[in-house]
Amino acid sequence: MAPESKPAIPGVAVIGCGQWGKNHIRNFARLGALRAVWDADTERAAALAKEFGVAAIPLDKIVADASISGVCVASPPITHFDVASACLKAGKHVFVEKPIALDVKDAVALEKLAKDAGRTLMVGHLLHYHPAFLTLLQMVRDGKLGKLQYLYSNRLNLGRIRQEENALWSFAPHDISMILALVGSTPSRVHAVGGRFLHKSIADVTTTELEFPGGEQAHIFVSWLHPFKEQKLVVIGDGGMAVFDDGQPWDSKLLLYPHEIKWVGGAPSPAKAAAVKVDVAEAEPLGLECQHFLDCIANGTPPRTDGAEATRVLRVLTAAQTSMETGKWESMMSAASSPSSPPGVTIHPTAHVDDGVEIGAGTKIWHYTHILPRSRIGRDCIIGQNVMIGPDVAIGNKCKIQNNVSLYTGVTLDDGVFCGPSCVFTNVLTPRAEVERKTEFLPTPVGRGATIGANATVVCGNSLGAYCMIGAGSVVTKDVLPHALIVGVPGKQIGWVSHDGEVLGDDLVCPRSGRRYKVEAGQLAEIVTKK
Repeated sequence: MAPESKPAIPGVAVIGCGQWGKNHIRNFARLGALRAVWDADTERAAALAKEFGVAAIPLDKIVADASISGVCVASPPITHFDVASACLKAGKHVFVEKPIALDVKDAVALEKLAKDAGRTLMVGHLLHYHPAFLTLLQMVRDGKLGKLQYLYSNRLNLGRIRQEENALWSFAPHDISMILALVGSTPSRVHAVGGRFLHKSIADVTTTELEFPGGEQAHIFVSWLHPFKEQKLVVIGDGGMAVFDDGQPWDSKLLLYPHEIKWVGGAPSPAKAAAVKVDVAEAEPLGLECQHFLDCIANGTPPRTDGAEATRVLRVLTAAQTSMETGKWESMMSAASSPSSPPGVTIHPTAHVDDGVEIGAGTKIWHYTHILPRSRIGRDCIIGQNVMIGPDVAIGNKCKIQNNVSLYTGVTLDDGVFCGPSCVFTNVLTPRAEVERKTEFLPTPVGRGATIGANATVVCGNSLGAYCMIGAGSVVTKDVLPHALIVGVPGKQIGWVSHDGEVLGDDLVCPRSGRRYKVEAGQLAEIVTKK
């Protein structure tokens, strides 16, 4: 039997032979995919073509060359839309450097062109191919940092100073892209300020603030007028803190800080812990990015940083630019009103999602459900049939809401909450059909990991502690402690449950996980053994 032949490596042309384009040329040549180069500076293109043994040919001939399957667009951003659209119309797969375009409508047009042509559209958000960031992203998705609270990113250097675009557009796309992926949603509003020191109309330094529907906040500081180089992303969650510092050696690029905040006598007290180095496989991110593009062409798989992801980043960039010009916060709710914008969101055709709703990536919304305005649903949630949410309801990540549940204004679900079928949240204590009492709605916060059984009722104005369990049919009429097991009408505590939902015996040891607990000051606390 003859050995199976390996699939041919797709041929790629690189358009743009400048500072960054040269790196693309080097990597595609190393991967055996480089077929041609082109640049407005024909002498520069000819020199690189000679160095790597390929042709230097103009764009029209690249578009017409059937041996070239894909095009990498590394020309100046102002040319991205024209070059990328010409290549897509010619049936080429396109890898375009950031930003995808300078106008959101052009980005959307490129998405449509790629979809209609059945071609790959990939955007150069390089950090999505950095092993350290990919490891950090998986840590966040696995819940190792708990619920995210705030993030900040510094991308600073002395040069390269540009005159075509400001520091926001030159540096911040990478940071915005990483932050959107980590949080899993689009900001609700954006604010940015810039300093113009070398040129009257080009900002050399910008700071951008992002506020997210789930309460997360982010801060991005970029500058090409800084005394030293720094590329650092700090991620703070309620379960841990992590730092991705690309200026460090590979064994120190990603650090986990398992600090804790403990409440002593009603006041927060930090319990510091030593940083833990997180193992990261060493590899050149751009090489991985170029290989990913070739794999997408060969296998027909969607790229990690596709047109939709790039358009979301561009919307934030545009809002930040507008904010710099007006000095005001810029709302993103109109940009986020399309519920299909995050990747992987499933909305059944019978469900209805109003404008101004924020839905995180991976969430599924099923039959006959209605999500009302300004409600915010985190990522990887499952919303069952005939559910009503809102208006102005906030739901965390990885929540499961079973059939026939209504979440009214004032209800807030933290991450990992389970609402059983037909459980009930009230919104006022003494309702009358003929008396308007919308101003009397009471807040009902539900803590992380809580479980509410089928047909249980939670009377408004009461809080449910983290990881508590409300038995089926119970009626909650007062605040519930964390980890408390509540049954009956009215609900009474009869014991404790572990993080894993197991009822604890007298030894207070979880039979599923082996976690050990103790009761202090009337509350359950986990016993943490320091290594």
